[in-house]
This record gives sequence, C-alpha cells and structure tokens, in this order.
Amino acid sequence: MSTTSASTDWYPFPPHRTSSTASSRSSSSSPPPHPPSSSRRIYTPKPFDIPIYFYPSGIYSLSAIAIRAFLLGSTFASSLLLAYLLRSTYPQLLLFVTALSLFHFLEFWTTAAYNTRKAKVSSYLLTNNGMAYNLAHTAALAEGLVEWLVARSLAMVHAGTNFSHLVAYRKEEGHVLVKSGIYRYLRHPSYFGFFWWGLGTQIMLGNPVCFVGYSLVLWKFFSHRIRGEEESLVEFFEDEYLEYRARTSTFIPFIQ
Repeated sequence: MSTTSASTDWYPFPPHRTSSTASSRSSSSSPPPHPPSSSRRIYTPKPFDIPIYFYPSGIYSLSAIAIRAFLLGSTFASSLLLAYLLRSTYPQLLLFVTALSLFHFLEFWTTAAYNTRKAKVSSYLLTNNGMAYNLAHTAALAEGLVEWLVARSLAMVHAGTNFSHLVAYRKEEGHVLVKSGIYRYLRHPSYFGFFWWGLGTQIMLGNPVCFVGYSLVLWKFFSHRIRGEEESLVEFFEDEYLEYRARTSTFIPFIQ
C-alpha cells in the first residue's frame, strides 16, 4: 500500500532551498515533487543547550538577574508608597531610596536593551561600582537620618513642653532652659537639623544653583530667627542663658 498521502511523512520544517534548486524550479514547468516516502526520517529538533554561564553560578545567571530585578522593584514600590504615606513628615529619604532603586534597575535594563551581549548580573552596579560610590550613598543615607530624624527629633524630645514651632515672646509657667541631652552640645539643634537637611536635598538632586540659593535663604532665615529668639531667651533667663550661649554653638556657618 502506498503511503505517500500521509501527512506525517512531511518534514516539520521546509527544506533548505539553494540557488540552483530555485533557478531550476523557476525555469521548469514540471509539477512539484511528490512528498517524501515513509522511509525518510522526520526531523526532530534537539533540546536547546544552555551555556554554563546562564546557570546560578555564572556571570549571566538568569536566577541572579531575576532576584535582583524583584528586589529592586519591591524596594522601588515600597519606598514610593511609604514616601507618600509620610509626605507630611519626612518623605525625602524614602524618595532617595526610590531613585536609587530605579537607577540600578535602569542600568541593567538599558544594557540588556541596547548592548545585550554585556548584560551581566554585574550590570546592575549594585556592588561593583567602586568603594567611593558605596560610601557616598551610605553617607547620604546616614546624614539624612542624623540631620533630620535624630537632630531635629531629639531636639523636640528633649525640649518637651518647652518646644514650639513658633517663637515664644512670653515666658509661660513651667518654661525652663533645657541644657541636657542634645542641647548640651548643640544650641538650636532643630535649626541645625533643618539647615543641613535642606542643603543635603539639593546635593542629592544635583542642583548646584538651588544649593547656593538654599544656602543663602536658609542662612538668612535662621540667622534672623535665632537672633530674635535669643533676645527673648536672654530676657527670660538672663545670665543663665548668656552662660549657656557662651559654651555652645549652633554649628551653622557664621551664626554663633
């Protein structure tokens, strides 16, 4: 029995056409050849042979790339959400983390899209961007915590009921001069924290013009505010405040 009509005898891929075959077919008016006989073997593609450098220990490790993408995406989303929830207090530090996670993701994605052969695990630049880079961002995060969360928050904690967002021009009952805690080393620590935090945000954003502008505006504001506030404090506490002012500093340039 003939089996030439069975469709299973056909190759799953069309045969490679050479130039001689193509020219002979175009010049010949003969009908196309019959399908191959059942004695011919059907082509079976071989499994894809994955190079060893795609495995977990390789420089192109697919698992390592996926894990880093997941962690960066999670960090980006959670930091952005927390920055929104804390928008009335201190969202800047979280926005800085959001920007960093997006930067490192784009380092790999851009390499993968436009220079694919070099899109390695290290293309994320998470740990191999140099010691100076890592120290700079670690210092930025630490400074943000110290200048805002620590200095300003401790100032409010140690001042207790003596703290006010507005300058007090009348001495209230129970109003005392706080000289312990952070106030032992810093005079006006909340102003110190806000001044350096404000400048730090412009350094973070890479804004040289706004950095100069912030420096002038913040310095003028706190210089005027500290001078007016200390006039009231001298009136309230007299020699006690004069002695305290003589041995402490604001650590804001040119404001003693």
